[in-house]
Amino acid sequence: MLLSDVRAFARITDLMSVSAAARALGTPKSGVSRALARLERQLGVALIDRSTRHLRMTDAGTLFRSHALRILADVDEAGAAIDEMAGVPSGTLKVSLPFTVATALVAPMLPAFMAMFPRVRVVLAVENRYVDMPAEPIDLVIRVGPLADSDLIARHLLLSESWLCASPAYLSARGTPRCVSDLKDHALIGYADRTATYHDETSGPANASDYRPAAAVSDSAAMLPMILAGGGIARLPDFLAAPYVAEGRLVRLWPARRGDRIAIHALYPGHRALSGKVRVFIDALTSTAAALRSQTNIDEKAGQQ
Repeated sequence: MLLSDVRAFARITDLMSVSAAARALGTPKSGVSRALARLERQLGVALIDRSTRHLRMTDAGTLFRSHALRILADVDEAGAAIDEMAGVPSGTLKVSLPFTVATALVAPMLPAFMAMFPRVRVVLAVENRYVDMPAEPIDLVIRVGPLADSDLIARHLLLSESWLCASPAYLSARGTPRCVSDLKDHALIGYADRTATYHDETSGPANASDYRPAAAVSDSAAMLPMILAGGGIARLPDFLAAPYVAEGRLVRLWPARRGDRIAIHALYPGHRALSGKVRVFIDALTSTAAALRSQTNIDEKAGQQ
């Protein structure tokens, strides 16, 4: 079984197109087709159903793909390990992370990281979904919120607090709410199209109210432009809101009151040694997170999960 055939199959299933796979691999379409046919002949089963207008993986193809991706990841890891003998991290680093974390935490640090480690090729899989790390070819996952029990190794990056924010223009036009009950007269932007609880921790749970948002957005980074444009009041993670509050483009309401806190972690497989490319990337993330903590003044020891 040729490794190049396995790689061609993986790229075909990534793109579900032989032509697109050929372009991505820089190989003639006929060569990719021959690679797939050769692999199927060696395995004795059809991996991809080509009888319809659109490609479809067979059950055997789905099963083989999970093994193929792990094989290719191990080969890339082996090559990177050889390079690291010279002390130079290298290879492709695939990171799965939510959109907001990609926008506010990871993307801003990438130029400096790539300049420092030019032989590491970073691939960000920006997706708000749960990634089954052992079954998918991902080197590092960044997760927000409580962690489930697993064999993954978790590195704490940040404890984020939600800030209630609005633009100066919105507050000038609609007035500044002084307490939770005032929010009923304002346009609230929520994360889901359902009622949300707003509370004042300094007064205990008795001072809490449920309000249905005027608009619902599933991601904070997509919500941010609405708030900046005067669309209403929303809870934003501190690491996203802090630069705009510092610039005066957003106002943090009730800054003396503590918002909900949630932890952000980087996770990687525990069954294999930590590669150099993952190690230096986590180090860069940790440094970036520390800089963000200094902006938000969050006491990590008081609420770290």
